[in-house]
Amino acid sequence: MGGRPATGQVLKPGKGQRSFALRVWAYGKREYITLGRPEDGWTLRQAERELAVVLRDIDLGVWKPSRPEPARAENDPLFHEFASEWFAAKQPELAPNTARSYRNDLTKHLLPFFAEHTLSQITISEVDRYRQEKVHEAARLTAAAEEGKTRTVVVVDRRGRSYQRSERPLSNRSINMHIDVLSQILALADDHGHIPSNPARGKRRRLKVTKARPVYLDSAEHIAVMLEAAGELDRDPKSRTKGRRAAIALLILGGPRASSAGALVGRDQDLANGRIEIGRDKTEAGVREIDMLPLLREILTEHKATNATGPDDPILTTRDGNARDRHNLRQRVVAPVAAKAEELLADRGGQPLPHGITPHKLRHTFASVLFAIGKDPTYVMHQLGHTDPAFTLRVYAHMMRRGPEEREALKALVEGHDWTLGEEQAEESAEQR
Repeated sequence: MGGRPATGQVLKPGKGQRSFALRVWAYGKREYITLGRPEDGWTLRQAERELAVVLRDIDLGVWKPSRPEPARAENDPLFHEFASEWFAAKQPELAPNTARSYRNDLTKHLLPFFAEHTLSQITISEVDRYRQEKVHEAARLTAAAEEGKTRTVVVVDRRGRSYQRSERPLSNRSINMHIDVLSQILALADDHGHIPSNPARGKRRRLKVTKARPVYLDSAEHIAVMLEAAGELDRDPKSRTKGRRAAIALLILGGPRASSAGALVGRDQDLANGRIEIGRDKTEAGVREIDMLPLLREILTEHKATNATGPDDPILTTRDGNARDRHNLRQRVVAPVAAKAEELLADRGGQPLPHGITPHKLRHTFASVLFAIGKDPTYVMHQLGHTDPAFTLRVYAHMMRRGPEEREALKALVEGHDWTLGEEQAEESAEQR
């Protein structure tokens, strides 16, 4: 037989599908064959055997669909067809990180559930069913983790490298982000007249997200010990990677998002004038110029002196000389530095670090530092690349509860002066925290 060879796959029950089914390519078109439900006795092995029989008969030219494909309105495409066209058109408008996020939301979450739905079949009840399935899946993963039964999944990074990590439950915020992508797709379907209205629109389709108190380092002691810990790890002859002190200083005292920090190259830092150009961020407001604080300028100058950086070479590199991405910064820089800082604080009887230090929490720290040295909220908002002042003002309100001695210590530290608190002041600061 000429033309495209017969291919197919078994579709298992779950994620919006109740029965075993086959999807095959036969005689130049795709065919969908429903087999049966597990409760009727169907198993994966039986479905695979049935697929082999169907593919053999297609190759012999004797296979015929047991029933014609259900009629579908000309103006009612399948979700996976419409969503694929939407993403192909949308991708050139998106920043690389946003495009990767959208692709992940589609391929790993929305398409497994909605792929075989026509657009008209995606109703409000179906969107709610998707949301509830994700909530139940997150609850199952959380319960499994508490019982020590966490599963591992294989993840492929943007360079094509694969690694294993524990399967993590989705947060309400992540599920809402999936529905936001779905809503964008269905809004276009509504505009084109495929559906009468967008069923994913509106707050009722979203889960409640509790706004947690911002986590950041709000004391000179904690910032100093993080920089000290990073320096010790850099000097450790057993360490397989260097430059952690520069990375930590950049995150705390410059405030870029982790992905933006990893994307910085030599031409982005103007050490002579004390500026950093952020040009590869994920929001329009994120394209900005950061004023270097004196301590950051000093540390980046030292880093450049020991790491020859050309105009287009990454500033923060792995041991192989590649740019650090956000995953590398979290796993290979921030996590080990925070662990080392905790050791140093424990040895000295210091206040432990806040729980949950990540690259993004260090970005929050940058806001508290700027308030400590007297910058106004508008300046802080622009340095962070925010468009909404709400978060900036929450940090401001919290920072203003700090005593003047603690704010003076932070100011002295970032300006490269002696920041040490007296014993009485240190006790007062610990009580305030």
